[in-house]
Amino acid sequence: MAKFYTVKIGRKPGIYLTWDECKQQVDKFKGAVYKSFNSKDEAEVFLEEKKIKVDNGLIAYVDGSYNIKTKEYGFGCVIIEGQQVIKEMYGKGNDEDYVSMRNVAGEILGSICAMEYAKNNGYAQICIYYDYEGIEKWANRLWKANKIGTQAYQKKVAMYRKTLEICFVKVLAHSGDFYNERADKLAKKAVGING
Repeated sequence: MAKFYTVKIGRKPGIYLTWDECKQQVDKFKGAVYKSFNSKDEAEVFLEEKKIKVDNGLIAYVDGSYNIKTKEYGFGCVIIEGQQVIKEMYGKGNDEDYVSMRNVAGEILGSICAMEYAKNNGYAQICIYYDYEGIEKWANRLWKANKIGTQAYQKKVAMYRKTLEICFVKVLAHSGDFYNERADKLAKKAVGING
């Protein structure tokens, strides 16, 4: 199946047919926004959408990890205001309702933690950058929440949306995105994985 890589913010915004072409536009480009699609129409819609505007808001990069030995999931979260990292957070859990989701559980926890931080610190908006698509799809009810953990996540997002504007941006995992890699390292640290 053909893939279309849309660079919204990068060296040269546009639609690319290979990851290598896309990577040239976004690799080590601070604040790059890009996403892959299965259809050209979807790629064009994403490119034409207005640039994400964050007034009185935050950007959060979240990621998850899982330690198979300890059966613990962990999250990493990097909070950015303007161009500056203002907080890094990480933590872990072993709740039975989440353990079967492994690293996805950690990414869910990181997303919730980011929303909670924004709400508790008086921000009106947060844009969450993630690499597992369920983070956005469950939040926006595009995917059915079949597990207790995903159902709880949907409820939390709905609760936070009463006072907080929340948007999501997908990044490619392990593609060299600096803050995504940092969130990944924090998630691993949370569960005692070196790397």
